[in-house]
Amino acid sequence: MKEFLQLIRWKNLLIVTLTMVLMRYFVISPLLSQVKVALAAAPDVPLPMMLQLPLLHFILLIAATLCITAGGYVINDYFDIRTDLVNRGNIIVGNKISRRKAILWHSVFNIAGVSMGFYVSYRAGLFWMGLIFLVVSGLLYFYSASYKRQFLIGNLVVAFLTAMVPFLVVLYEWPSLYRYYTVNAVSVPEMSFLFYWVGGFALFAFLTTLTREIIKDIEDFEGDRAYGRNTLPVVTGIPASKIISTVLAGLTILLLYIVWFLYVRDWITLIYISAAIVVPLVLVICRVICGSTRRQIHGASSMMKIAMLTGILYSLVVKAIIYWKLL
Repeated sequence: MKEFLQLIRWKNLLIVTLTMVLMRYFVISPLLSQVKVALAAAPDVPLPMMLQLPLLHFILLIAATLCITAGGYVINDYFDIRTDLVNRGNIIVGNKISRRKAILWHSVFNIAGVSMGFYVSYRAGLFWMGLIFLVVSGLLYFYSASYKRQFLIGNLVVAFLTAMVPFLVVLYEWPSLYRYYTVNAVSVPEMSFLFYWVGGFALFAFLTTLTREIIKDIEDFEGDRAYGRNTLPVVTGIPASKIISTVLAGLTILLLYIVWFLYVRDWITLIYISAAIVVPLVLVICRVICGSTRRQIHGASSMMKIAMLTGILYSLVVKAIIYWKLL
């Protein structure tokens, strides 16, 4: 059981679950509550908007996402046996779990994930959205089999798919909201603001994941070079890759303050992003620039995960500033 949990990266799956729950209940729901809508049944008493996607469907959406993600981790380890031996000295697939069982688990996870994805899409009234899960499962397979060996493509694929996690929540909530308020409200309220807020989290996830993927490629330079992978460090060299990763981290910091200045402007957000997000990102930049050993680069990668987690946890601040009417 321990080996299986390591194979599917259970800690990462918990973060995926946390991200989706926080997006729904600490970002989307509080934002909706600020919009008052006059319902046809009682037009003189405007009521705050509420979530409309049934809880069961939201749970299935999370389960579908987790299954597709777990399947991606399994197939990644399946194709990475040789490089993991060089870079990490140990492997799970081919040692603790047979290659045959790994393929079986990959199939089970993907079939379950795609099936639940199509079901939730059907219940949301947009059956075609189930194709998202089918396409993502294919992207994760080809990422492990091919894309990650190609210059930058693998990094961009992983960053894009990570950004999709928070965006899926609003993507599936919106049809239920629109359908309910189209039928029951005197006039349909403007709801595009939900996409802007969640889109901000998605952009943050994209930039930080892309940065971390490049740092991980620097860390895995020896194994990737030995087996002919055209990763960014192998093609451009480690110094150039360090520059690119630090520029991306710096760009993330800059965008955080721009968004704060243009759209939020509350002191709680300023303190939070400075202490909880920017400080870890600055430490990442310092460790990448000064790091010369694999262990030091691994430390930068771990610090980036902390910055990514605190970025997600900003959703708690969002609910607080809405509750205290600081927006």
